[in-house]
Amino acid sequence: MTVGRRGLLAGGALAAAGMLAGRGSGEAAPSGPVVREETKSLDQLHREAKAEGGTLVVYAGGDTATQQDGNKAAFEKTFPGITVKMVVDYSKFHDARLDTQLATGTLVPDVVQLQTLQDFPRWKAEGALLPYKPAGFSRIHPAFKDSDGAWTGIFVDAFSIIHNTGQTGSAPPTTAADLLDPRWKGRIVSTFPNDDDAVLFLYKLIVDRYGWDWLARFVAQDVAWVRGTQEPADRVEAGTAAVALGTDGALVPGAGTNTRFVVPATDPFMAWAQRAAILKGAKHPAAAKLYLNWWLSEQTQSDFYMWPVRTDVAPPQGYRPIWEYRNANFAGFERFMGDRRLVEAFRQQLTLYVGEVHGAPSPGWLGLHPGR
Repeated sequence: MTVGRRGLLAGGALAAAGMLAGRGSGEAAPSGPVVREETKSLDQLHREAKAEGGTLVVYAGGDTATQQDGNKAAFEKTFPGITVKMVVDYSKFHDARLDTQLATGTLVPDVVQLQTLQDFPRWKAEGALLPYKPAGFSRIHPAFKDSDGAWTGIFVDAFSIIHNTGQTGSAPPTTAADLLDPRWKGRIVSTFPNDDDAVLFLYKLIVDRYGWDWLARFVAQDVAWVRGTQEPADRVEAGTAAVALGTDGALVPGAGTNTRFVVPATDPFMAWAQRAAILKGAKHPAAAKLYLNWWLSEQTQSDFYMWPVRTDVAPPQGYRPIWEYRNANFAGFERFMGDRRLVEAFRQQLTLYVGEVHGAPSPGWLGLHPGR
């Protein structure tokens, strides 16, 4: 099992009901012909992708160059003859990179999959995305897809507290208030929340609940601040930190795994569906379609280490579908990401407490056209 990392498979391979049932926040009106759900089999799509040339370029949001290697390997094993160039970088760099490529006519990726939810309605309105509905599209929760097929969620990720069982014993912290206990001083690691908007939203939820005094007291716990969400998970698993705030973990940990992910009973946490889309100018559209169909297949959805986006695929035993957790705040995250004035105002307020982001970005500096 690949443990606790966004976008890696665990196995082989709320707002008002009216909003969830209708069009997503900021979604543009239909502007073209009706798109029908894919009816071709994966085998047929595989043949078409090989005939096209057998190459796929994906820009994936993430924290380290190797973070998507599990997905790449699973996809290439399932579909021999297809090679994926998987380029991982922070979503906030990938979206700027894509905008630059679109503006200069130098498009590289076939598929983008990012946490910057606010970009997809804009790219749709700009005509940059290829409308497409993979097989299983009708089974995706309405809040996790564009009804015209411009983009779709492919997996649900969530950020909360994780802890090392050997370090925290029988009484691990399960709420933000618990993190203020003196016994965790010097033993907490966190992603810089002012460096990652998903982590920033988690901190906003906590500050909204507990107040700015919570943040002042949390910072006084001698928190280790790092870039990216991979390193906090790695430190907790290794036992060099007892607790992390602002990263994810497998709902069902593998044998021998030290990390546990906390789904709070009432405390806020945050979740979202990572959005993926095919670019209208993609050089490998057949391979891109195969990739989205693979992600949304029942097998891949079942293998993912957190929650599926499909309503007909059950989450791991002991868990409810993510849309039944009102404290997961996934509709709130979409609204937050769309309100850039609010995002930047809160980022600057929070920076006064945690300090400026420092250190090289964990995926490295990739430039304008990685994967070309």
